[in-house]
Amino acid sequence: MISVLILTLNEELNIERCLASLDWCCDVVILDSMSSDNTRQLASAWGARVFERAFDNYASQRNFGLKEIVFKNPWVLMVDADEEVSPDLVDEMNQAVAVCSKETTLFRLRRKDHFLGKWIKHSSGYPTWFGRLVRPDMVHVEREINEEYVTDGQIGLLQNHLNHFPFNKGFASWIDKHNRYSTMEAKLMIAGGLKTPAVTDLFCSDPSNRRRAIKWIVYRMPFRPLLMFLALYIFKGGFLDGKAGLTFCLLRSFYEFMINCKVQESRLRQNNMPL
Repeated sequence: MISVLILTLNEELNIERCLASLDWCCDVVILDSMSSDNTRQLASAWGARVFERAFDNYASQRNFGLKEIVFKNPWVLMVDADEEVSPDLVDEMNQAVAVCSKETTLFRLRRKDHFLGKWIKHSSGYPTWFGRLVRPDMVHVEREINEEYVTDGQIGLLQNHLNHFPFNKGFASWIDKHNRYSTMEAKLMIAGGLKTPAVTDLFCSDPSNRRRAIKWIVYRMPFRPLLMFLALYIFKGGFLDGKAGLTFCLLRSFYEFMINCKVQESRLRQNNMPL
């Protein structure tokens, strides 16, 4: 009933653990962005079907996977290489797609972020809902970074989790990735890529719409990096996660600081002013 699609780029440190959690799936597909390590070879050895496409942005890459690859099953679960699918989530997904109406085209779920050997429940901003289980013919992806899944169909929520290990490739890799992410976010901010939400979105029952509205407001507030740290460490209770929580909250606020710096740099360049 469910196929799996994984986007990869140099994921040899993660891919085998991810694939080991997918032994329940008869159709695992890798869409690789021209890795220079052994990602493709390892995936093939585990029985995955491997495709290649040069990376331009996350939305385009995911849309290519959903629209241009033929899957063996009517539902596709989008998984990242640094994630694991828990057995409880597998059982819930299979039950959900077996009984859902034809109008249901997307399921959202949450994930547990792990850092320094523990689930950083508070400092990660949990819970955040992600669109992941989709009918590929009825869903498309928008936004080049931190993508949003869009459908005209009905949306369901799953209660079990993906396990996420964002630091498994080391601090340097995390910083390198978020350096790229911050560049993409800054470009979206300069281009006005954040859609103006309706006021009612702040209070709606849809967690993704509510999160998008809050993000639109936060991105226009001064001292956003400091506010991000206070929100995660104090108000969300990141201090309860100990050293891991403090470290992650500092890194998360630094990411916001990088976005601000790159927005400022871009505006100076546009006005032909020195940095």
